[in-house]
Amino acid sequence: MSGGWESVIPPILAIGLALVTRQVIVALLLGVLVGATLIEGNLFFAFLRVGDQYLLGALANRDHASIILFSTILGGMVGVLSRSGATEGIVHWLSGRVRTRRGGMVSAAVMGTIIFFDDYANTLLVGSTMRPLTDRLKISREKLAYIVDSTAAPVTTVAIISTWVGFEVGLIQDALATLGKSGQAYTYFLRSLPYSYYPLLTIFFVYLTSLTGRDFGPMLNAEKRAVRKGQVLRPGSMPASDAPVISENSTSSSDHKPAHPALAGGPILSVILVTAAGLFFGGRHAALEAGILAPTLRDILNNADSFSVLVWASITGACFAVLLSFLSGRLKLQEALEGYLDGARAMVIAVTILVLAWSLSAVCEELDTAGYLVALSHQVLSARLLPLVVFVLAAAVSFATGTSWGTMAILMPLVFPLGMELPAAAGLSLAVATHIHLATISAVLAGAVFGDHCSPISDTTIMSSLACGSDHVDHVRTQLPYALTVGGVTLLCGYLPVGFGLSPWWSLVLGMACIGLLVWKIGRKPELAPETPGP
Repeated sequence: MSGGWESVIPPILAIGLALVTRQVIVALLLGVLVGATLIEGNLFFAFLRVGDQYLLGALANRDHASIILFSTILGGMVGVLSRSGATEGIVHWLSGRVRTRRGGMVSAAVMGTIIFFDDYANTLLVGSTMRPLTDRLKISREKLAYIVDSTAAPVTTVAIISTWVGFEVGLIQDALATLGKSGQAYTYFLRSLPYSYYPLLTIFFVYLTSLTGRDFGPMLNAEKRAVRKGQVLRPGSMPASDAPVISENSTSSSDHKPAHPALAGGPILSVILVTAAGLFFGGRHAALEAGILAPTLRDILNNADSFSVLVWASITGACFAVLLSFLSGRLKLQEALEGYLDGARAMVIAVTILVLAWSLSAVCEELDTAGYLVALSHQVLSARLLPLVVFVLAAAVSFATGTSWGTMAILMPLVFPLGMELPAAAGLSLAVATHIHLATISAVLAGAVFGDHCSPISDTTIMSSLACGSDHVDHVRTQLPYALTVGGVTLLCGYLPVGFGLSPWWSLVLGMACIGLLVWKIGRKPELAPETPGP
């Protein structure tokens, strides 16, 4: 049973239960079980397949194992930094320079923008580094998780150099090859960047709300709770990770002396540098082995193994953290290892959620959920509405499957030729046809990020909750209205008018003006907003 309406039941069930019950692990497990039952036709055998096929398959996947290793080892590094007082040291250093809530939020956004080369590295580094500072400044964990999540994929997907760019350009290159063209993929990608309305407007929204201090909806309630009651977490919440951020219980002799910021900055910087160097040199070596004699930057990114690089970076950072804490006299070797294990153990809940989310994605792939959604969209395809429809379709597939890259891989080969053929068949002018084609390419990438932001089963959404120590469902509940707001503006100001020839630059200006007006009209500062019932 695949490709029919039944194929959307497992993801909808999992997402709905997660939002209603707040029990994301139970919701994901039931979604996998229901999907396996649809495939097997028998509840007993489906129960067995959940274990030996889907859960085991999720763990056996090399890329998945790399992410688990990266997350766990980096969590161990954070544990060492916390035990040694290095986390407290960097917070002490930042506190002398960032004294306000606005400064804390803007600092987190700036860090998320600077670490542009990989969304996983961005999420875990920014979240774990900024969490102790934002806690001290009474910024809710939900707001930090939103800032981290919304400066990860949106920044990475529009960066000139990143792990996403290599993947995106590779998909465009494959689509061009099927049409008998080659050598233009990176140019197409660069030309499509102004049409990346959702990522660009999301980044604008993050900075706008951070600078103005205005929020609305569930996020405003979370911020009022943090400001007025000092509760950065909702009472009764279940954080995705419980790694300590300040070494209050450490037994080291230098507990009460803030460490030099270099003790934390060194390991963090090593992760950044190893990731950047690994992508470049590893990708260059792979390109040369593939027979490319003079690899360009695009060739290097296309051939880089980003998952291996992340593992290299996390191991380097963890070893560096242990070594520095030992050599500086902050910790004995045994204490450093205990700190590492504490940090690694704190990742268990998040890793469990990731494995279940990947299992659900495998179920959706077997049921051909994406194929069913694509088939539905064919009923409303037209030249002028193509970018809008593709954006909505990519968002639906990404939301239901929890994977941005999978969505892009599924849709790009289908919509790339459509973006060329439909405008020509409709007799549109060359200028309008070019707008539509470039906007269609971008809509796949932007829609995948939008759906990813809305979905509680997305790995980057889960990792944002993990890194920031936020309750996962609380993160989804507070982020969803913001993502939908930017998504709605993207449709009305971007992908709808571009089908009628409006320049993407004017669309971006119009979109930013709409977002600015919305935040000004309905946004409130948590210090001044009236009290409302709810968490």
